[in-house]
Formats: sequence, structure tokens, C-alpha cells
Amino acid sequence: MTCAIAALSFSCSNDDDYTPPNNGGGGGNGPDFSGVYAQQDQMGRPAVNTVFVSSDSKNMFNMTIPSQQNAGFQTMFQTNLEALSPAFANPGDMNALGQDSAAFSTLLATDVLNLSLDGTTTFYDGTNVLTGRALADDVITVELLLIFGGEDFSENPTLSNDNVDANDKPFLTSFPYLAAPW
Repeated sequence: MTCAIAALSFSCSNDDDYTPPNNGGGGGNGPDFSGVYAQQDQMGRPAVNTVFVSSDSKNMFNMTIPSQQNAGFQTMFQTNLEALSPAFANPGDMNALGQDSAAFSTLLATDVLNLSLDGTTTFYDGTNVLTGRALADDVITVELLLIFGGEDFSENPTLSNDNVDANDKPFLTSFPYLAAPW
């Protein structure tokens, strides 16, 4: 798989008449966005696509806009969730969000992050669940708990934790916040 990374540089100005310098892209005064582009991957919730989308449907899922993902993939997510997780083995079984397999797979099938505009932003902090995502949130363990942990996170403890409890390097306290690569 070939990955291409394009970097664009922008400057901020309070000058309403500001014209960005020509960057050599297409002869105009800005980046050249001509051409054909295709979305290649979606990772709003890491590992969800990897686990719940059948291998022959991954490319289609990745190219489907989020507003259409639920209609196209919820049934597949539910079938795979029920086959994978003993926490959803029986009709009426729920996870810690109080969702059965149909409701939870409906939530998962749309690969977007929910965001609380007036509360805590976290994937899970012991109280708030899926209200956003902070860098230090243990996203994979939270997903495992919601998939395998049952109603109170106590079911299937060997499947409910990835045992990675922190980033390998401390996050920075200022932008860009991510630790430098190894």
C-alpha cells in the first residue's frame, strides 16, 4: 500500500486583502486541488472497521460516506458482533452503555466520533462514554470493554483489555501535542 502525505502550509492574517504566495501548484495563488481523489480509509474509531467489516467489504466501507454507512453495514456489524462476543450471545444481552447488539452495532457502523459540545470530551473516563476523544484515552481497551465486558465490564476479562496502559512517550503540553516519533 502506497501512502502519500501532502503538507500544506497556511498563515493567519487579519488582513482581509491577503493573497497567499504562489506555491507552484497549478500556476495560481494556492494549492492545486485538481485531479481525482478517493477516500482510502476511515478510522474515527480505531479497530472497529478492522474487526467488524468483512474482508471483502473493507474497501467499500472505507469509501462510503458516514451518513450512508449504517444503512449499508449495520447488519454486517451486528452479525459479526454476535459471532465474536460472548457478551452478546443471548437476545437481550447488553453492554455497559445499556445497548443490545442491534443498538451497539448501529452506533459502531457509522465511523464518526461523537462529541459533547457542553461536557467532558473523552472516549471513557469512568462516567462519560463516547463523548469525544482525548489523546491519552485508552481507546482500544474501551472498545474491548464495550464489546466483551457485558453490562458492568466484568464479563470476559481476558478479552476486555489490551494491556497497553499509556503511550510509549509522553504527550507534549503544547501543539502539536503528539510525542515525537521514535
